Amino acid sequence: QVQLVESGGGLVQAGGSLRLSCAASGSMFSINTMGWYRQAPEKQRELVASITRSGSTNYADSVKGRFTISRDNTKNTVYLQMNSLKPEDTDVYFCNADISRPGIRRNYWGQGTQVTVSS
Repeated sequence: QVQLVESGGGLVQAGGSLRLSCAASGSMFSINTMGWYRQAPEKQRELVASITRSGSTNYADSVKGRFTISRDNTKNTVYLQMNSLKPEDTDVYFCNADISRPGIRRNYWGQGTQVTVSS
């Protein structure tokens, strides 16, 4: 059983910062790409940022220059440092990981953490 547990969401004023963390646990052979997505009510989930095992990153245009994704492979953890937050960043943020286990490779999702940015 694999679990992704997120932490670090909350309420912050516009211009502020938050750091999200997501730790993977359970029976795993390797964790491939990890990423953060966000979703507003009645909207599609969208990619915020992703990072490969070797450290290559990809960002949505709306967060480039403000958000930084990183990971610690020794801790099976991915982070999202969010700076210069805007009210439009308000969403539920979900962690995603592409994980290989013996005989299977699939995507896993965290439970989501709320980020609210007040104006």
